[in-house]
Amino acid sequence: MMTQTLNLVTTKDDEQVAVWKIVDNTKDETKSDTSTTNTFVIKSQNIFLTHGTFSDKQTCLKIAEYLARLGHHCYIMEWRGHGASSIPKEKFNFETVATYDYEATFRYLFEELKLDNLHCVTHSGGGVGLTMFLIQHPCYIDKINSASMFACQAYGAAINPINHTKILVAKLFTRLVGYIPAKKIKLGPFNESYHMMNQWYDWNLQKNFNSSFLKQRTFNTASMDTFAADDAPLDYRQQMPKITIPIYAISAKGDNFISPTRGCQLFFEPFKNPANIFREYSLSHGDLDDYTHSRIMISRNAATEIWPTVTAWIEQHAR
Repeated sequence: MMTQTLNLVTTKDDEQVAVWKIVDNTKDETKSDTSTTNTFVIKSQNIFLTHGTFSDKQTCLKIAEYLARLGHHCYIMEWRGHGASSIPKEKFNFETVATYDYEATFRYLFEELKLDNLHCVTHSGGGVGLTMFLIQHPCYIDKINSASMFACQAYGAAINPINHTKILVAKLFTRLVGYIPAKKIKLGPFNESYHMMNQWYDWNLQKNFNSSFLKQRTFNTASMDTFAADDAPLDYRQQMPKITIPIYAISAKGDNFISPTRGCQLFFEPFKNPANIFREYSLSHGDLDDYTHSRIMISRNAATEIWPTVTAWIEQHAR
C-alpha cells in the first residue's frame, strides 16, 4: 500500500516546511521477506524531490509513487507558502527557499533520519534552488549520489528578442499587479509574488545568476557563517563547477519560454562531471512528444519513456 507521511521541519528563520515521505509498504515487506534472494539488484535508495514555482507536491507525486513502487523511499519537499508548508511571515524569493527550506530539509534527512544515500529529482526552479543550496553548503555535495533535473534553467530564457520582450512585459505586469495570478491563467495552484518572480526575471534579463544578498569577494564555500560586506554579489554560476554530482539534465522541445532547451543547456554547462548527461526530448529525436514545461515531468508519455531513464540513472549511481 502506498503511504504519504507528512513531517514539518523548522527552518532557521522559523518557518515550517512540509516534507512528505512516499513509500510503498508492500515493497518494504517484500524486501524484508526476500532479503536472502537476488530479487533486488540494489538496495532501496532515498530520493529527494521538489517542485518549482506555482506548484506543490503534486508536481512530483506521480513520479515519486512510480519510484516507490520500485522499492525506493521518496521525500518531497514543498517550498514555504506552497502546499502544506507554512505561509511565510516575510517576503521570500528563490534564494530564500534555497537558503532556508533546503537547508532544513537536508539537515532533517541526514542528521535526524541519518540517511546513508540520497538522489535528487527536481523540476524547474527546484533544480535552481538545489544548485544554490549546494553552493552555500558544499558539505552535502559528496553525500548526494546523483541528480536528475527536469526543465531547469535560471538565466537562459531570453534566448531571442521575442522572449526578452515577453519576460520584460511579464516583469512589468507582475510589478503592477503584485503577483502572478497562476490560478486564473492556469499556470498552477499557487500564485507567486513579484518579490519571488523578480529574481527570476532579473537573472534572465541580465543573463546572470547573482545572489540577492551574498557577496562574492569574501564568500567562503566551506562555511555559511563567514560573509563580509562587498559591493559585488556572489555569482552562483562561477561556483557551479564545484558541484560534481552526476547530473542528468532533461529539457523539453515544446518548452519555449520558461525553460527552453538552450537555456537548460546554458545552466547545465558549468557543472563539471564527465558522467553528466544532457537530453532534449522531442519528436525529432524519436520521442513520444514535443514536451512542454509541465508535461516533461507529469504526463503519460513522460511516465512511459522518461521516468525509466531517471530510474536507470539512480540505479547506475546507487551506493
